[in-house]
Amino acid sequence: RRMAFMGFWEVIKNLFTVLGFVSECKEDILAYQPDVVILIDYAGFNMRIAKFAKQNNFRTFYYISPKVWAWNQNRALKIKQFVDRMFVIFPFEQSFFKKFDYEVDYVGNPLFDAIGDFKPNTNFLIDNQLDLQKPIIALLPGSRKQEVEAMLRLMLSVKNDFLDYQFVIAGVSNLPKSLYQKFTDQTQVNIVFDAAYDLLSVASAALVTSGTATLETALLNVPQVVCYKAGTISYQIAKWLIRVPYISLVNLIADREVVKELIQNDLTTENLKTELQKIVLDGSQRNQILTDYTQVKNILGDKGASERAGTLMVGYLKKSKIN
Repeated sequence: RRMAFMGFWEVIKNLFTVLGFVSECKEDILAYQPDVVILIDYAGFNMRIAKFAKQNNFRTFYYISPKVWAWNQNRALKIKQFVDRMFVIFPFEQSFFKKFDYEVDYVGNPLFDAIGDFKPNTNFLIDNQLDLQKPIIALLPGSRKQEVEAMLRLMLSVKNDFLDYQFVIAGVSNLPKSLYQKFTDQTQVNIVFDAAYDLLSVASAALVTSGTATLETALLNVPQVVCYKAGTISYQIAKWLIRVPYISLVNLIADREVVKELIQNDLTTENLKTELQKIVLDGSQRNQILTDYTQVKNILGDKGASERAGTLMVGYLKKSKIN
């Protein structure tokens, strides 16, 4: 909660906070003396810990790889140096790391478990006082304050062009309600908190800020437009560093454009309106997206990613003790 910074400049401004938590984590590891340090996602923090752990002779496992394939690909060499075993959640990551002579385990994607265990609330529409007659366009503006402020105004700017639909915001309770209120008061749209899956389960289409939510939206079969807008400095740095053709996980997995990405200057009211019209209930591209989603699911595999990762980890630990 206290380290959810987005963008290069924002991290720099809060560097002392980040480093303070790094020091605290190192002290805990030394005090506990674990058999293995298991790192999960969160590359900026965890790669520092991986280096520290390796220097102090602790075994290191990493679940959900840093996105080194996206930018500064030579960071894969640091992973190879500091991480004993890597467990990845995208199939293309195996071939990427092979280029660096580093063998990783592909275990599948944990989102299948989250979505597989999800049981829709059959009274969701009534409980949240939503219109039972109007189809829903879900707005997923992200989980960080900066994202919500940058995205929500633009997402809502097309509301009056889709009067036959109701726009509903997927909010998160770790952000203050006042952040959303300035948008909901002005536009009279509904908001639901911590219920993105329930919202997507009844949505006809979605506007989604780039991130994990794009893949969740695809796995729940909701046609979407992917949105992304960063601060000018952060965007220019990212544009210089990024080495992949897409920013959404859906397109990266498919290795082609399945969903439209509106990035930075392309994220305008007019473009949002045009692309959203293509994917609503009578949209020209709706069926094609749904067909492509099936292919994405087939590429990813099935449920059980975290269990497979855990089983492999225990196996590697037992093997190392025997050896």
